[in-house]
Amino acid sequence: MTSKFDIPEPMRDFADKSVEHARKAFEDYLTSAHKAVDSLETSAQDAQANAREFGEKAIAMAEENMTASFDFASRMVNATSVEEMLKVQSDFLERQMATITEHSKTLAGLTGKKPGGSDTA
Repeated sequence: MTSKFDIPEPMRDFADKSVEHARKAFEDYLTSAHKAVDSLETSAQDAQANAREFGEKAIAMAEENMTASFDFASRMVNATSVEEMLKVQSDFLERQMATITEHSKTLAGLTGKKPGGSDTA
């Protein structure tokens, strides 16, 4: 009752090659998937580091601005004439404009960083 089932050799070779191609394609897919996950992990770590640096700089800048504002307020309170008050205010505004320009450049540089800490320019 048992009949022998023979698969022609060309069909066997074709099936073998198909399985090998499928295996190779799957291995390539897994390799690509691992690379993508590694890349995402690295990008996330770089983004976190850049965000931390940005936050630390922003806090330092806020501290610098508050110190300058308290110094300004103290000088204004101790001014003895309107002319001195105007001079204190003018000096403060001039320093603050320079500081704002410097801070803007610094923050813009941080936002333009590529992963790994290099600049885009």
